[in-house]
Amino acid sequence: MSGEKQGVLYLCATPIGNLKDISQRVLDTLREVDIIAAEDTRNSIKLLNHFGIKTPMTSYHEYNRYDKAADLIDKLREGKDIALITDAGTPGISDPGEVFVNMCYDAGIRVTSLPGACALVTALTISGLKTRRFCFEAFLPADKKARREILEELQDETRTIIIYEAPHHLRKTLEELREMLGNRETALCRELTKQFEEVLRMPLDDAVRYYQTNEPRGEYVIVIEGKDRQAVKDKEKQKWLDISIEQHMKLYEEEGFDRKECMKRVAKDRGMTKREVYGFLICAENK
Repeated sequence: MSGEKQGVLYLCATPIGNLKDISQRVLDTLREVDIIAAEDTRNSIKLLNHFGIKTPMTSYHEYNRYDKAADLIDKLREGKDIALITDAGTPGISDPGEVFVNMCYDAGIRVTSLPGACALVTALTISGLKTRRFCFEAFLPADKKARREILEELQDETRTIIIYEAPHHLRKTLEELREMLGNRETALCRELTKQFEEVLRMPLDDAVRYYQTNEPRGEYVIVIEGKDRQAVKDKEKQKWLDISIEQHMKLYEEEGFDRKECMKRVAKDRGMTKREVYGFLICAENK
């Protein structure tokens, strides 16, 4: 596929379990590019051997993502086409591929994506939870402070939440989710597209109890219902009702808003009309 012009970076989605899920377009591309950059060559060689693909392969992973991307961009500039594959699923989703893609754009290299399997979408669609709006957190950070901050951000998340987790961390993660998010409805999806694919639908309370006596097996995608939007609005409104209207006005005044805009914002926060806020302030000033 190489020629006189710059090469192209192809993001090739590979199966997350069932090898039949790979597309013909991906197979053709893997055969035709000059180089395949793989997250784990030991894992990817099994896929390539299965389909009789002999294209040269090189490693591109978390620990060489910057230096190796720079080397590969040099090859792209020379006119070589490169396919990027991850261990499973779509490159750039919760893997070092996003770094490579950004560096390609900085270098003026064309990037295109060949769609296919993606664990988060697969889990969401079979979870039975709402699919119109969702947020993806991938693996929660190992750092305790960063992990806590993200979980606090998710407390009032009204969209369906999707998280990846390894089996040996599942019990602890479920306990943390229950503590921070409450007893929300959850779908635990494991071994997606494989022989022992399983989806367990239950509240987080039950999920914590279930895995106290059952051994987690396989990679998990945890899908969690979002918080009720009205509950979030009520919580936000209550926060403002805990302070006086004068204090509320002062907060916006300190942000630089004029009196009219402050009244408008206070009214919206407290579920009042601007006239009611104005009347209250006049009464307070005349006391």
